Amino acid sequence: MDYLKKYGYAPDMDAIGRALEIIASNLDKVASEKVYKDCFSMMDLTTLKTNDTPASVEKLVGKVNSFRESYPEWPLPASVCVYPNFASTVREARKCDFNITVVSACFPSSQSFLEVKLKECEMAVEQGADEVDIVLALNSFLAGDHEKASEEIRKVRECIDAVAARQSRSVHLKVILETGLLRTPELVAAASFLAMEAGADFIKTSTGKVDVNATPVAAYVMCECIARYMEVTGRKVGFKPAGGISSAADALCYYSIVSSVLGKEWLNKEYFRFGVSRVANSILSAVEQKTVSFF
Repeated sequence: MDYLKKYGYAPDMDAIGRALEIIASNLDKVASEKVYKDCFSMMDLTTLKTNDTPASVEKLVGKVNSFRESYPEWPLPASVCVYPNFASTVREARKCDFNITVVSACFPSSQSFLEVKLKECEMAVEQGADEVDIVLALNSFLAGDHEKASEEIRKVRECIDAVAARQSRSVHLKVILETGLLRTPELVAAASFLAMEAGADFIKTSTGKVDVNATPVAAYVMCECIARYMEVTGRKVGFKPAGGISSAADALCYYSIVSSVLGKEWLNKEYFRFGVSRVANSILSAVEQKTVSFF
């Protein structure tokens, strides 16, 4: 399917380049305690290490549980993001109000049987996941089989919705495009529209597991696609940059892109998330004006 033609969108790289130059030159003006705290509240605080253990995950959750004791004027992160086998670990250790996010469906490569991907998502939701992040099936998408790539997302959507319905709750689905492996802005745009059409609540840049992860250009294109999709369908979809976001300045950059392209309605945890493992301390340090190593 020609998604760009269907939605009447084509990336204007000259205009995007100019917009990003303006954003970069104005980051100091954007920086404020409120904006930093807003960014903090939209974090999916992430641990996706090969050597994660129940104890290490419990330790991270414990830090979130105790965070407000040390920083009572700060919001909590939006969620803690872990591998799917740790969903129940986070659920049992959680003592305060944040969501449980899991990466699933054979993250980060999405290379397996669909039945395996669905079972993993089903088990993660059964064990407490509030949000499920999956990777677009690039084996199908890059081969030109957009229908198969779309069908996988739809099947995951149906699977997690069915489990959530039995538990009388809802679960968000985020679809990772892995933009660093998409060769052109046009492919990033096509993948964005495909994922949104198939039922994604959020579209996400990257896994953090490839050489090129989140970039301002990919983020800008994705946000323009979200805006266009909203114009055509009336449905708001969220945006999540992830991978390589390591400083408070990085957070300000992506915050500014969302603000510029999508507007204030998206500047909340319902529609904007950061996938981060390191930036929390950087944001704390920027506001507290000292080096903070809480997380």
